[in-house]
Amino acid sequence: MKPIAIFRHSPGEGPGYFATFLDRHSLPWTLFRIDDGVSPPPTSDDFAGLCFMGGPMSVNDDLPWIPKVLELIRDADRKAAPVIGHCLGGQLMSKAFGGTVTRNPVKEIGWGRVVPASPDATDWIGTIDDFDAFHWHGETFSLPAGATRILKSAWCDNQAFVRGPHLGMQCHVEMTETMIASWARQWDAEKVAASASVQTPEAMQQDMAPRIAAMREVSDRLYTRWIAGLKR
Repeated sequence: MKPIAIFRHSPGEGPGYFATFLDRHSLPWTLFRIDDGVSPPPTSDDFAGLCFMGGPMSVNDDLPWIPKVLELIRDADRKAAPVIGHCLGGQLMSKAFGGTVTRNPVKEIGWGRVVPASPDATDWIGTIDDFDAFHWHGETFSLPAGATRILKSAWCDNQAFVRGPHLGMQCHVEMTETMIASWARQWDAEKVAASASVQTPEAMQQDMAPRIAAMREVSDRLYTRWIAGLKR
């Protein structure tokens, strides 16, 4: 099988558990370090699927790699190669498919409850009623044409959408304990007070192990459903 291309946009926002999942299923993958100046490939021809991770930038920023990534996502769609996006990755997918990315009413940082938003969620997460996902965003995507919203939270209506074989997420289901501890050190840079939608570093690191273990059940279901559409 061709490898899955994973795109990293920030040194601290690597593939995390997504890479662990692929390794466990003996699926090859290649990491493109966009943050190191690596350019995205011009087409998706050499890959079974594409995965886009998070990042502190906005998809509306004037960055030279963003138009290339948007076209790459559209190329994958034309060629039936599935795309998955985490946070910034989901926003890139929405914009590539004609959606918009705007400021969310509030910042959402830390652990927060996510619930199914339509019956289509069952196809991706089974009969799970709700779960705690990790969040770190101040913007949100709209649903592009042809997409179905499958997850939502109290603070963000669009937590995940599906569009054919593609899965775009606002939340972070790829987190590891190391990643959360690293991100927590950047909390002061957000310049936002703790609130109902924003946890302190201490709160987000409390009971991390059981929280991550519970989220893994959802991650495994989402990723298992996504890899079923890989180009063979």
